[in-house]
Amino acid sequence: MDIQEILKRYWGFDSFRAKQEAIIHSVLEGKDTLAIMPTGGGKSICFQVPALAREGLCLVVSPLIALMKDQVENLRKKGIPALALYSGMNFLEIKKTLQNAAYGNFKFLYVSPERLETALFLEYLPALNINLLAVDEAHCISQWGYDFRPLYLRIANLREFLPNIPVLALTASATNPVQDDICEKMLFNKNQQRFQQSFERPELSYSVFHVPSKQNKLLEILKNVRGTAIVYCKSRKHTQEIAEWLSMNSVKADYYHAGLNYKQRNTKQEDWITNKIRVMVCTNAFGMGIDKADVRTVVHYDIPDCLENYYQEAGRAGRDDKRAYAVLIYSGKETEELLQQTEIRFPDTLEIKRIYTALMNHLQVAAGTGEGVTYDFDMAVFAAAFKINLFTVTYAMKMLDQEGYFFYNEFFFKPSTVVFTTSRDEINEIEKQYPELEPLCKGLLRSYEGIFDYPTIVYESALSKFLKRDAFELKKELIQLHELGIISYSPQKEKSQITLLKNRMYSDSFTINTAAYLKRKQHFETRVMAMVKYLKNKSGCRSKMIAAYFNSVPIKPCGICDNCINEKDLTITTEEFKRIARKIIEHIEESPLSMEQLIFSMKGAGKEKVWEIVEFLQSERRILVDKEGFIKKFC
Repeated sequence: MDIQEILKRYWGFDSFRAKQEAIIHSVLEGKDTLAIMPTGGGKSICFQVPALAREGLCLVVSPLIALMKDQVENLRKKGIPALALYSGMNFLEIKKTLQNAAYGNFKFLYVSPERLETALFLEYLPALNINLLAVDEAHCISQWGYDFRPLYLRIANLREFLPNIPVLALTASATNPVQDDICEKMLFNKNQQRFQQSFERPELSYSVFHVPSKQNKLLEILKNVRGTAIVYCKSRKHTQEIAEWLSMNSVKADYYHAGLNYKQRNTKQEDWITNKIRVMVCTNAFGMGIDKADVRTVVHYDIPDCLENYYQEAGRAGRDDKRAYAVLIYSGKETEELLQQTEIRFPDTLEIKRIYTALMNHLQVAAGTGEGVTYDFDMAVFAAAFKINLFTVTYAMKMLDQEGYFFYNEFFFKPSTVVFTTSRDEINEIEKQYPELEPLCKGLLRSYEGIFDYPTIVYESALSKFLKRDAFELKKELIQLHELGIISYSPQKEKSQITLLKNRMYSDSFTINTAAYLKRKQHFETRVMAMVKYLKNKSGCRSKMIAAYFNSVPIKPCGICDNCINEKDLTITTEEFKRIARKIIEHIEESPLSMEQLIFSMKGAGKEKVWEIVEFLQSERRILVDKEGFIKKFC
């Protein structure tokens, strides 16, 4: 099939969106390609369609395990065979997955970056018949981006094993320096092509409000704009408090963050998608990979660290091309606190070394060992055990992650998996020896297609209902089958994890690349300053500000953001100016008025216009403001 037929058959669309077709042709022509496409712009189609148009397998690198699993599941629902390989899988699961990718009829293999350089992966790589290397969240390659992940730098090493295979790097947002860095680090060829979708969102209205009470403003926004909403907060505690407060004020709301277990997250997410609840109050753990087009409002209750995060999260509103609102509210000294974040986020290098040593002791890793080993890890328990501030631990660990010492996966969930590891004849023998296990064996074989070929996700609660067995007893039988060598059973895991990428360093060998560290610090400070400038700027279109930050092609003023609307409101004709000025003089002739009293008496004139004309009359010495703040006629 050609690409139009593929699009119609699997996605049901008659035509591609802007830039998609050009990107696909670039890939099919064998050119290394960088695609910058805003959230909801259809990035996945840009690698999925050309991969289906060619013989072979598309290798997709992604850092987001949850998103990876969602995409694999969505492809399978379309009848497109796909697999995923990520941290936390055991040796047998990895080997089975790679065998299926190499010798089965699969079109996509999603891989987390830490899996790319393992001996087992490299052993199977020549047999995978790869037709395209797609790198999702490609901004992670750049040290100067907002989410640098050192493991991404190693992706380029694959090019040695995949000569003449094109690379497609995709991201929702990247400034020019980050774009250049991506192309350089990925060893793009000279005939490379770059595509950048417009950052224009004509249906999305951006607004910023500095308010005395954020709670009251949030409630006002949600009452004025009907429909589904997302409210982003920085702390987990905040999400619960605000959701409960909204519920008390007759707004159906729930909260979501990475600290909830998998079942809770899944239930809450499903309730929001199906409109059982209207508002999801959440941290930035919510939203990736969620395809809900009718979100009317995205409110940022706390100031984001950078415009990259803000643009991506705000862009989840209005994907149905209907009017939607992205609102940022802040109060007090939040901007000053944001400006102080640079020193907090980049701890002293001696403090980082101290935390590294404590961490290795906590995990009981001996010097010179540990590379490739994964450990369950609870950051709060570690911080309490060593009496270190939790924020300091958080940011020191991020720096150690970026220095390539380990890979920290906070949002880890691995469902239970089962694969049969023996022949059907041996299963029959076991059923004769252990007749109590026969219903489970038959239940697994009947319920899960492919369970002989690769590890299959199994939900014990659903299986126990199907077999009409107690869930606890069922798990005991699964363990028994595992111990008998009939199946490989990997129970569900749900803990944060650390995978060591280097052996534990001896104390005198531990180093931080200080020059790169300080440069990342400088880039963080630049991003913070840009965010503060966006907040404080009360003139000029906000869509144009965002497009300019990302070096997008110039766009026309949106006409619907707070600044555009205010500028329209402040346009005063000569006749209107004379009329308002005359009324001001008339009102204060009777008796002096405070500014509040004057604005109240000038109903319908517009507060901003009254302020502007009062300032003009004062400069012309036609009125004056006394020490008590009362406005009177100039004598």
